[in-house]
Amino acid sequence: MQQLYPPGDTAGLDAAYAYPPLSGGATWLRANMVTSLDGAVQGPDGRSATVSSPPDRVVLALLRRLADVVLAGAGTVRAEHYGPVDRPIAVASRSLDLDPSAPLFADATHRTIVLTCASAPPDRLGALREVADVVVAGETSLDVPAAVRALAERGLTRILCEGGPHLLAAIVAAGALDELCYTLTPSMVGGQSHRLLEAPSSLHSDWSLGHVLEDEGTLLMRWVARRS
Repeated sequence: MQQLYPPGDTAGLDAAYAYPPLSGGATWLRANMVTSLDGAVQGPDGRSATVSSPPDRVVLALLRRLADVVLAGAGTVRAEHYGPVDRPIAVASRSLDLDPSAPLFADATHRTIVLTCASAPPDRLGALREVADVVVAGETSLDVPAAVRALAERGLTRILCEGGPHLLAAIVAAGALDELCYTLTPSMVGGQSHRLLEAPSSLHSDWSLGHVLEDEGTLLMRWVARRS
């Protein structure tokens, strides 16, 4: 793996993706997303693994290891068949279309966190409270800042969001995304696919390039939000 930007030798992946120092309950929310050359975030099977690559999977494993909690939307959890990992997982869902008996809940080594809103179906809310730590943040949609505060109150300040595009768009719209780790793989898949962000209206945000790494044609980029 070579570092293309900034010029110079890479100091190692752990250093390249290290979180900034955090204190006093401060949080850092980074997202990790991958696309093919033609911009697809998933292949025909609806999974991001189809457009991933070996270097991308190395970085994915590292980012999970460095994080306190992995955050994902319910659609991503279902499509990617999430199971237990060695970090807490937080699932964001308005409809709570989640199976309480799924391994993500039944076999979790850390109690799974469900982030939802007050309008969620009461029966599903009750069922998930039996197997998960349920956080109600917002009335009819997820209040992203409130959800982030709830994670921080649990000591989970280094947050890794793995999508999907609707959740990521909500995070960007709330001004809550601090960093985007974006992988571009040397493949094209065609067909129909989501974008990195799926939002009902346009969004505006500014970013600074942190680094570009290259391995076997895969470009591994890190972008940091510019704060006004």
